[in-house]
Amino acid sequence: MKGVIFDTPVNPVQRKQLDYMKQKILVVDDEPDAVELIEFNLIGAGFEVITAEDGTEAVKKARRSLPDLILLDLMLPEVDGLEVCKILRRDPATSGIPIIMLTAKAAEIDRVLGLELGADDYVTKPFSPRELVLRVKNLLTRRNSATEVAKKIQIGDLIVDMDRHLVWVRGKVVDLTATEFRLLSLLAQRRGRVQSREQLLQDVWHYDSIIDTRTVDTHMRRLREKLGKAADFLQTVRGVGYRFMD
Repeated sequence: MKGVIFDTPVNPVQRKQLDYMKQKILVVDDEPDAVELIEFNLIGAGFEVITAEDGTEAVKKARRSLPDLILLDLMLPEVDGLEVCKILRRDPATSGIPIIMLTAKAAEIDRVLGLELGADDYVTKPFSPRELVLRVKNLLTRRNSATEVAKKIQIGDLIVDMDRHLVWVRGKVVDLTATEFRLLSLLAQRRGRVQSREQLLQDVWHYDSIIDTRTVDTHMRRLREKLGKAADFLQTVRGVGYRFMD
């Protein structure tokens, strides 16, 4: 009935759906049909959606609205998606916002370049709207879920604060993306144990099927560059994966 509120307990599934409803997605694409399709499916999944048609508008709306996640097309007028990604990653206010890059380019170099510049994930057009929504939910879940194993890990000059999603090296804050933080914290929690690339794709990216293990290598390279001397903790196990060493 209109105007009546029923005080019914919310089960965990409903609570999860309500949590998603509070989250805002910025969709950046210059193709109206693509924007309409993405917007329809995200709204159907309970998200709030804002849109931008070009790179300049995308940067302005990202800074003004501070969305929870950005779906960013690679090929944009004026300022392309790669440049937008660089601008947002350099700005402290937007540097931590997860970015999924949308691209019609199937070449590996485009995917790798997007990851190098700070994108957390990529989806190649044409894509399944259902898969895209799932990628969005998985990335937001990884970003927002509190780590249960430990609240803060300190090893030498490296400190990983799970609650605040912050990393310090020698007293200075290291600016990491949501995926880089998840990758580092997972390896630190499992320190001493080798993690295969396939396992990391499942646990960090939540991929059900192995798409491209080089995604892990690209993020690891960027993570090491940001950690500086503390990157010595991250050991490559040739032919297998990576291990965090005390």
